[in-house]
Amino acid sequence: MTGAENLVQALLDAGIEVCFTNPGTSEMHFLTAINTIKKMRPILTLFEGVATGAADGYARMADKPACTLLHLGPGLGNGIANLHNARKARSPMVNIVGDHATYHKSNETPLRSDVESIARPISHWVRTSYHPDVIAWDGAEAAAEAKKAPGHIATLILPADVSWSESKSQPPKMSLVQRPPRVAPEKIRDLASILSSGERAFILMSGKALRQKGLQAAARIAAKVKAELYCDTFISRLERGAGAAKINRLPYFAEQSSKRFEGIQHLILVESSRPESFFAYPNKPTRLIPGDCQVHILATPEEDSIQALCDLAEKMGVSHGDYPTYTPFRPELPTGELNPMSVAATIGALMPENAIVCDESGTSGGGLMKLTGGAPKHDWLNMTGGSIGQALPLSVGAAVACPDRKVICLSGDGGAMYTIQSLWTQARENLDVVNVIFANRAYAILTQELKRVGVENGIEFIDPLFQLDHPKLDFCQLANGMGVKAFRATTADEFNVHFKNGVNTKGPMLIEVVL
Repeated sequence: MTGAENLVQALLDAGIEVCFTNPGTSEMHFLTAINTIKKMRPILTLFEGVATGAADGYARMADKPACTLLHLGPGLGNGIANLHNARKARSPMVNIVGDHATYHKSNETPLRSDVESIARPISHWVRTSYHPDVIAWDGAEAAAEAKKAPGHIATLILPADVSWSESKSQPPKMSLVQRPPRVAPEKIRDLASILSSGERAFILMSGKALRQKGLQAAARIAAKVKAELYCDTFISRLERGAGAAKINRLPYFAEQSSKRFEGIQHLILVESSRPESFFAYPNKPTRLIPGDCQVHILATPEEDSIQALCDLAEKMGVSHGDYPTYTPFRPELPTGELNPMSVAATIGALMPENAIVCDESGTSGGGLMKLTGGAPKHDWLNMTGGSIGQALPLSVGAAVACPDRKVICLSGDGGAMYTIQSLWTQARENLDVVNVIFANRAYAILTQELKRVGVENGIEFIDPLFQLDHPKLDFCQLANGMGVKAFRATTADEFNVHFKNGVNTKGPMLIEVVL
């Protein structure tokens, strides 16, 4: 076997079955190995940021890593924005990055770069494999690292000659990945005492704690002691919908979030961190909780947060019984003017059961959480790291992971242009995604942020930098050019028709919502 064949087999043995790729010359033998073994699914993307974002979406829904195959340092560099988002989402992933042959590295070639230095800021584990006899072991270790709680990014650099050379070793057998450690009983006891003290408490959750078993336990606890129960503003995956345990979401703007914490004496963190404003603003605080609020950690992302919540609920005598849930509710289909609230109402009215929502709607999505909470149960995936251009690639990965579920991708027009190539992969793979593009012809959030940083006047010269209407983007033409059927909605009635068609028709589709 070649080194590449051994590596592919080692990844397969570790349960890695999908490879999102934008390859080049140095990766040809890895692709040949995929062709020889014929068990790993290769998926072509036209931009590395789509590959890394798709691997993120896949991991969030499959609860296991995919791999990416990227071309040298520049290819890895092109994928960094969504690797940053994936790291913030705590998504497991293995990046295979091709490199020049070891004996060619000393030559000053155009694509020569320090791949390890590019990889380190967005990876938990980085290694260059220098011999075909150890490449399978390196691959197995990369997979094991990626699977460590709460989910790591491992980057393995594969020189071309290591890939094509014959390997005498056999792929190692993977050991089972251990469950994350259980939170100590002493901590459970102490937090039960704090929550039962009668002092005002706020429970802030993120990560896997937002699966229904953890949410149910948290909702019972919060109901008993009248604590506020919230999730972070940007979360990797939230299970919600009619009958699901109810949780509030922390607002984006710092002044709104800080009001939620007024009078709070205890902040309980579950896979979350101390809340701070997204950006710093002149003469405004960045820390959102009161100065005298005591912060307590129930479970870190590396610990078993769901078990910790269940243990805490049992200690407090609320492991069974009722908890607040989302009441089944479908908004009436709107008519007339098309605006963010009417779009949210239509989505809430027509969302199918078991849908997956990939949300990067930005300023156009203000009504979405409110008007979809009573829809049939679904998963909600957010932009996590703040780097826009995530929703479209997320939808690719989510649809690959869950081919029997409808994926609803919600994206602003500016963010969509970062990774618009995702539509081509949706069409190529016939992925079941309905894409809703909020075309407000602007980077609207920047107009808001300009005022928030204190700039009120004298912006006429730079104001055009925030506008996308000269020339106007035509998402229907862009989608059609990449093989995706597309429709334009200018009224609520038109959007109702197109969205209903989208959720009831298999395969990719795009709706340009003109706001």
